[in-house]
Amino acid sequence: MFKTVFCLALGTVLIALAEPVQAQPSKAQRIGVILPGGPLYGIVEGLRHGLKELGLQEGKQFTLAMRDTKGDLKAAEEAARTFEREKVSLLYVMASSVIAAAKAATVNTPIVFCIGSDPVAFGLVNDFATPGGRLTGVHYPVKDLTAKRLEILKEMLPKISRVLTIYDPKSPVAVEGAALAREEAKRLGLKLIERHVNSVDELRKALQEIKSKETDALFYLADAMVVGQGQLIIDTAKAKKLPTMLQDQSLVAKGGLASYGQNYFEIGRISAKYVQRILNGTPPKDLKIETVDSVELAINLQTAKQLGVTIPPQVLARAQKVIK
Repeated sequence: MFKTVFCLALGTVLIALAEPVQAQPSKAQRIGVILPGGPLYGIVEGLRHGLKELGLQEGKQFTLAMRDTKGDLKAAEEAARTFEREKVSLLYVMASSVIAAAKAATVNTPIVFCIGSDPVAFGLVNDFATPGGRLTGVHYPVKDLTAKRLEILKEMLPKISRVLTIYDPKSPVAVEGAALAREEAKRLGLKLIERHVNSVDELRKALQEIKSKETDALFYLADAMVVGQGQLIIDTAKAKKLPTMLQDQSLVAKGGLASYGQNYFEIGRISAKYVQRILNGTPPKDLKIETVDSVELAINLQTAKQLGVTIPPQVLARAQKVIK
């Protein structure tokens, strides 16, 4: 009898001791996020939403360690090196130049990217179907929309004759975009004014020095440094009474006049499946790159009113999002 009671008591103690161990959650996998800031935070929010849809809980299955480089490529390189030293599970990186910097600064860490230029032409992967290395992700063609974006700007504002664009001449994507904009401006009878900047400080100075009669509008070119300063560009444009044509609709919601491009939130949501599969052990080289080519036109009628601009009905009718 004593032996039976002792065994039962011992079993109860062992079960009680084992229960806390069984209740312990598995360790969350850490994801290092590197972005140039600005509207690209919309991609991160899409990622969070996509991972939640896939059943992954932030704080339990994964955590995001954020590094906003504010357009500084040296900061991107340092962030990537630091994340690799810390042995994060993977890097999640946005913008061509930032992705290239992160790749160059690391050796072993898998990278999921969201890129607006061709990752094959940019030398990041072998091809779309079989990336062949430790990088994969989602491609959305920003540069390819340059001419159409300028065409819509002219259609919205038929009286404009001069358009100003500011970009980093060291950015291959921006340089190619400028060439496309130059060609389209010529076709539309517009004068494209180009300002080259090599740092965020130079960008800020160039914005401050814009003269009121120098240009009729500000035009966005794909450039990681410039996109990271999206809010500053909008604030400057509003202060100088200049219409803006941008890439991302989140900037239109913050006061830009119009945008034509992909939905950043949706891009992030789609990319979540790459993160999930790599966290589960699938090598990036086995995950083909997906292209998101659906585009949206967004127009802010509040900003139009402040600028004294009337958007033609035929343009307004094509807009997927109108802020009134």
